[in-house]
Amino acid sequence: MNYSQLFDNIVRKRSFLCVGLDSEIEKIPAFLLKEKDPVFAFNRMIVDATHKYTVAYKPNVAFYECHGAAGWSTLEATVDYIHNNYPEILLIADAKRGDIGNTSKMYAKTFLENLPFDAVTVAPYMGEDSITPFLSYEDKWVVLLALTSNKGADDFQYHDEDGIKLFERVLTVSQKWGNINNMMYVVGATRAEKLKDIRKLVPDHFLLVPGVGAQGGSLQDVAKYGMNSKCGLLVNSSRGIIFADNTENFDKVAGVKAMEVQLEMEKYLSERSII
Repeated sequence: MNYSQLFDNIVRKRSFLCVGLDSEIEKIPAFLLKEKDPVFAFNRMIVDATHKYTVAYKPNVAFYECHGAAGWSTLEATVDYIHNNYPEILLIADAKRGDIGNTSKMYAKTFLENLPFDAVTVAPYMGEDSITPFLSYEDKWVVLLALTSNKGADDFQYHDEDGIKLFERVLTVSQKWGNINNMMYVVGATRAEKLKDIRKLVPDHFLLVPGVGAQGGSLQDVAKYGMNSKCGLLVNSSRGIIFADNTENFDKVAGVKAMEVQLEMEKYLSERSII
């Protein structure tokens, strides 16, 4: 999926919502446990209930690979289902990979070739040669970790050397590797005030913004500081949507929650004359 297709879908759906499929078997409704693959059944029902309101899904790979081969089978079934039934929706592998070049090449092959993902999150710590293999796939995206919302982000990401913070250097240097058509950046919603400064460094790139909803990030602030003329945002909500209810109506409740977020997003898109 290229930049224009993603933007067109945002305009068509009046939404820049990304739903995180961080699906834990301990949290899904009990009635699904009788299914052959309970987590896939849960994901399928969530996707069917929310697809009208979202432009991206982001399975967190850790929640699947912790179950070994069975978990990988669930992940594959989930992304195949979305890809085959809702092909207009961007699929992001939240894998946070990044290693020496030949290893990154295999990670890229896993998520961008063998599985039908459109994008994968990648850690930039090891530099250009660890990122380049992911950029070799046409119409695929690298989502580079830039500024995260966890408490430990202060340990390294704000380190200042000669007036340049580490996350700022990541944003500046990485633009030599990719462009607005194949590289996005992760910026946590709980650091929304930083989006204004980040936009000065990457005015046109898409930003993947987790942390809205259960983690306390403000969608209003994210839109205020991070939106550009092409929207330029994918705002992720996971627990606030997929675990909003634990009854047999969980999917219907998830659909309502996704619609509520979409309606708020529509307002901000309209205020910026994007739609």
